[in-house]
Amino acid sequence: MLKYDIVVVGGGPAGLAAAIEAKKNGVDNILVIERDRELGGILQQCIHNGFGLHVFKEELTGPEYAEKFIVELKEMGIEYKLDTMVLEIGEERVISAINTEDGFMSIKAGAIILSMGCRERTRGAISIPGYRPAGVFTAGTAQRFVNMEGYMVGKKVVILGSGDIGLIMARRMTLEGAQVLAVAELMPFSGGLTRNIVQCLEDYDIPLYLSHTLMEIKGKDRVEGVVIAEVDKNRKPIKGTEKYYDCDTLLLSVGLIPENEISKNAGIKLDPITSGPIVNESMETSIEGVFACGNVVHVHDLVDFVTAESKRAGKNAARYIKKEIKCEGKIAKTEPGDGIRYIVPHMVRPENVDGTLDLSMRVDNVYKDMNMIVKLNGKEIKRMKKKHLAPGEMESVKIKKEDLVFKEDTVITVHLEKEEA
Repeated sequence: MLKYDIVVVGGGPAGLAAAIEAKKNGVDNILVIERDRELGGILQQCIHNGFGLHVFKEELTGPEYAEKFIVELKEMGIEYKLDTMVLEIGEERVISAINTEDGFMSIKAGAIILSMGCRERTRGAISIPGYRPAGVFTAGTAQRFVNMEGYMVGKKVVILGSGDIGLIMARRMTLEGAQVLAVAELMPFSGGLTRNIVQCLEDYDIPLYLSHTLMEIKGKDRVEGVVIAEVDKNRKPIKGTEKYYDCDTLLLSVGLIPENEISKNAGIKLDPITSGPIVNESMETSIEGVFACGNVVHVHDLVDFVTAESKRAGKNAARYIKKEIKCEGKIAKTEPGDGIRYIVPHMVRPENVDGTLDLSMRVDNVYKDMNMIVKLNGKEIKRMKKKHLAPGEMESVKIKKEDLVFKEDTVITVHLEKEEA
């Protein structure tokens, strides 16, 4: 049996940042396991810029951002295995993994960091009626074909869903010579960042239809066209609003789901809202010594935020190995209030907070001129003015450690309140 102090499952931006931070905090015996043929994860196919503005204070492409961490990982001598699939995490943190070089492996870990990222919702998850013709892709699959494999997926394109990958692919397909006819979004607001709506749709005169959905895919062997219709407030199609688009390709950008089959099978408790593990202030899951970070916990909008969260997980995994994390004491739960969908972390032990507690969350609708209010057992401890809030953009709140003074059964809530004129 192989033995490591820390094993990181996933070699994307989260896993790389966590492994490097763990090494910087005094743990040398680290292994990163990546199922793909190279490190870097999804960033390798994200050839557009806009990465690194927070972490490096410069604008980088996805591969450039990943390369900075890959170089640092190699310079630090952190071990990694590529083309390696983790099959399960058993009791006592024993990992079963397999690859073509080593065969089947059992790996005993002092601590585990889960950083498997997320996957796209597929056609099967949204129940589109019709045949199964060629030309229907998830936006991420199309991105990989175009950016990494060198294949053009279509010439006349309609996109369903306005997540960031879909918006970015609208621009990418246009730049490659395709005609993007429309982007249809079921919700009355976009699921992507405002900057992507402006730079990827408005700059290229690509129409975005909010409160619209796909009714039908025409064609049996290849997509020949799609029918889109407006929906009412109950998200039911409105008769008479159907529009037909003659196209050969449909891209789906209908949401991302944290990749948590391994977590589920290991018995880790998951949050029904995020579909990711329930974590505490140290990014530790419901199983002691198993940490999680990045998109496997909740879907982030910027990779810079993934890096910050993953550094926290790496540092705390190192502290766990060195027996510096307190496992007993008072715990506060975090609860989303009005206007907030979820909060990460889900519970807090103040003794383990390092300077400030970082809370990450998403709102449930588009809001303007609001106050975001943090309360500890009903007592206000922080208030922030917010001009604009949208579900596509993650919000974060920093709370000073000295403000986290509480007794038993404490609840930290965050809610929105209309700012008085």
